This record gives sequence, C-alpha cells and structure tokens, in this order.
Amino acid sequence: MELGVGSILEGKVTGITKFGAFVSLGENKSGLVHISEIANTYVNDIHEHLQEGQAVKVKVLAIDENGRINLSIKRALPNPGQGQGGVRGVQGGRGAAHRSAGSAQRPGFTRGGARAAAPAVPMTAEESFEAKLKAFMTESEGKISDLNHSMDKRGRRR
Repeated sequence: MELGVGSILEGKVTGITKFGAFVSLGENKSGLVHISEIANTYVNDIHEHLQEGQAVKVKVLAIDENGRINLSIKRALPNPGQGQGGVRGVQGGRGAAHRSAGSAQRPGFTRGGARAAAPAVPMTAEESFEAKLKAFMTESEGKISDLNHSMDKRGRRR
C-alpha cells in the first residue's frame, strides 16, 4: 500500500471517540477520520456509522510534520454526492407538497405563493450548503415580494 496524500486505502477501525475514529492502515501506521469526514450526512453518534474492527475504505487527506495522518471515509466513496446520505439537493417544504399540474399562480410558484423547489441534484457537502442558502434566500425574497404585493392590493401599504 502506497501511503501518500490522495491515496485510497483499506483500513480497520481500531478505536472510536466522540470526535472521530482511529483507523489502522497496517505497517504500524494509523490515522484519524474526523467526525465530519465519516459520512455525507450529519453524524451525531459515530457508533451509528462505524464499529470497532470494521473494515473501511479511506482517503488520505494530509500527513502533517509529526507524521499524523488525516483520513476521510466520505471522500473515498466513488461519488461524494451518492454516499450514505444518498442524493443531496434542495427539497421543498410546503411548495413540494402542494405542487401539481396547473396549481401554480405564476411560473416557479406554488398555490400558497411559495417558490417551487428545484429538482434534487447530486452535490458535495460544500455545494449543498451553498445551494440550500441560495434556495432559502430565493424563497424568502419571493415570499416578501408576494406579501408586499398583496398588501399593496389591499391598500394597507403605500
């Protein structure tokens, strides 16, 4: 096994802490998988994802000057967006439940005035946050615009 940054290796979980899991890589080498690098979803309890003695595939993220090895399980997956978390994307709340043919008042809006959600697309964790933030801002601006519009029509706001 070639141990270098970017290498994908097989290892065995030797210990679990509340901040991560230690993985033995053989040849008296071991590294740490931080809790944020275990799965593409939020990990509250590592024991829900890993057990001691379990064989795992890991990617070497970094090796520091003291020889400590930082590892990732989620980045060793074939497609980062398709890991344990499944397809990641922005899901609509109220809008997705109310969407049906002809129910939208305007294109991109649902009957309740909420913006229709974009279809789910595979994305990485970093892209997921940005996409959710953008969708939230778009939906909020749409709701504010609809509220202002309805208040103007009623003559309560000038």
